[in-house]
Amino acid sequence: MRVEEKYPDVLQNIELGIVSAYKYHPEMSDHDVTHVLEVLLDAYAAEKIGRPPRESSLSDLEREILANVRSMCEWRLGRGRLASDLEGRGLSPVEPKTVDEIVLCLKRVLKSVKRWNRERGRQGYLSFIVHFVK
Repeated sequence: MRVEEKYPDVLQNIELGIVSAYKYHPEMSDHDVTHVLEVLLDAYAAEKIGRPPRESSLSDLEREILANVRSMCEWRLGRGRLASDLEGRGLSPVEPKTVDEIVLCLKRVLKSVKRWNRERGRQGYLSFIVHFVK
């Protein structure tokens, strides 16, 4: 079963974190999203093997995207609350996912970012998903 079929809700939650930042920062680029997803993937990989995550230099905007997406991931893992700007979005309690499931979903979103960026340019992914994520 494809990731999109097995975890549509998780993928949408991750993308909601991205779109929430994009709505306040229309200058945001697919590169910002790519960098954040790579940092998060490293952090969860490091957690699984018990090493500290690599140091990453993030812009203020990337830190905001990271906070939103990490908040969603931690919430889906059952070990965190949503970031304040994501609360009240009608999200109901969910069955916790594993780190492996979250990593799988993050990788799928990253693949989508790269595809739409390659096809449509600097904000190809962002301009695509903004129509589907409310």
